[in-house]
Amino acid sequence: MPAPRSNLETHSVDNQPGPLGDTNLFATDPILRDLDPDSLSSYGSALGLADMRAAARDANRHRPELHAFDVAGRRLDEVHFHPAYHRFMKLSQSAGYAAHPWDGGSHRAHAAMVYMASQVEPGHCCPLTMTYAAVPVLRTEPSLAETWVPKLTTRAYDPRVLPVSQKTSATLGMAMTEKQGGSDVRANTTTAEPEGDHWRLRGHKWFCSAPMSDGFLTLAQTDEGLTCFLVARWMDDERNAIHLMRLKDKLGNTSNASAEIEFHNARAYQVGQQGKGIRTIIDMVHHTRLDTAMDPAGLMRGALSHAMHWATSRRAFQKTLIDQPLMRTVLADLILDWQAATRLGLFVAGLFDDPNAHPMARISVALAKFLNNKLCPRVTYECMEAIGGMGYVEDTPMPLYYREAPLNSIWEGSGNVICLDILRTLAQQKDARQALDNHLNAARGVDRMYDKALDDHRARWPDLPDEANARAFAERTALLLTAAVLLDSAPEAVTNGFLTTRLPTPTGQIAGTATTIDATALINSFSP
Repeated sequence: MPAPRSNLETHSVDNQPGPLGDTNLFATDPILRDLDPDSLSSYGSALGLADMRAAARDANRHRPELHAFDVAGRRLDEVHFHPAYHRFMKLSQSAGYAAHPWDGGSHRAHAAMVYMASQVEPGHCCPLTMTYAAVPVLRTEPSLAETWVPKLTTRAYDPRVLPVSQKTSATLGMAMTEKQGGSDVRANTTTAEPEGDHWRLRGHKWFCSAPMSDGFLTLAQTDEGLTCFLVARWMDDERNAIHLMRLKDKLGNTSNASAEIEFHNARAYQVGQQGKGIRTIIDMVHHTRLDTAMDPAGLMRGALSHAMHWATSRRAFQKTLIDQPLMRTVLADLILDWQAATRLGLFVAGLFDDPNAHPMARISVALAKFLNNKLCPRVTYECMEAIGGMGYVEDTPMPLYYREAPLNSIWEGSGNVICLDILRTLAQQKDARQALDNHLNAARGVDRMYDKALDDHRARWPDLPDEANARAFAERTALLLTAAVLLDSAPEAVTNGFLTTRLPTPTGQIAGTATTIDATALINSFSP
């Protein structure tokens, strides 16, 4: 869209980009073109409207508000959202964001929806991602699945605060971490006491994602150990005893609420075996990881779209920015990271669609989550700098992308937790290790740089490394997996660019991969 000209009293406004205008996030994306247009094009078109970008700004500027009590002092425990947030929830639910893989669609199409939604308003992805990911867990418990699964997989949005039996659709959240344990959920102290066909939970959760969900999967201790439970916000006749203590004042993801909660003998229903809570809920975690691997790719795409719009519209030093050699080099390098992250994420999503590929999906989704999220902050920052001063201003979406960039690496297990999980998976699940080796081996013989990098990697680590080297090992393994994916599917310029710039250096730029340093001496040299 051409830039409007405006003559002000002191100067004429020119050499400024016009509005980005309406765009179809599916049709304009070269990586998505081989996916099903019937289920994705209309969603990409709706998300790409300039009006929806304005709605995203409203949803993030007007933060959710906690209404703990009603006017008479009765407990209410509700979160009120700006109408723009509900608008995104309705659009994404109707498109099948949470339902697509469970009603005849695919995980790959779902991943593409995550990728497109995060380019515009990533906050509303959180409750929908958990709703999507909870379905396989609840399907293991027929008595609960009969009521809940049809409501979680319908393409509708029903924000009313009612028992799930009275709603047209439902969303499901997660509440796992506690103050004293964090990622170490085995340290949880919330207790569960049996009462007839259900349980009563008492304790707290330091982070409850999407507290206005209709129910939550959570963990609590029984006599037999940590167990998974479903806790509904409403029972048939009254509100459940889930108290929202306060909302987190977060750096980003501000359209979405995150809360500290307490269970005051809240009614809950057991999911899976007693004492096997982590094993039960891990299937939900496995599916949320797919989304946390795709979301950063979407943030990169969104940031790059705006950076390219400015670079092709502004002139400096007698040239359009995109024609400046150094700017071209920077943007091309960032495009390479976006291409790699997106193609890796969609490759992993395809594994989720193959029942026989579960071992490979299990290990590759962790690798993709780790690498993509480490790339994201760098790409979003560089795009902000490419725009210049306006990239630091809230009139553009660049601050939103930048604040969102660290989130997915922190949520559901930080980088260290993911790397340790990668080592544990490869050590304990021989089929996952074999599947990864087979895939890396299958890419041999196409490019000498890849073959050498794989040989060097295996020579450096003939077996799994110790914990101190986990990040270096994970980064290198993820880079090799990405290279194998690109060799199979990417344009020549992308593949060659990645192989020549990302593989030759044995130690990357991710913190924690410089394994030859004297960590003890350096730590002792610093006094907080």
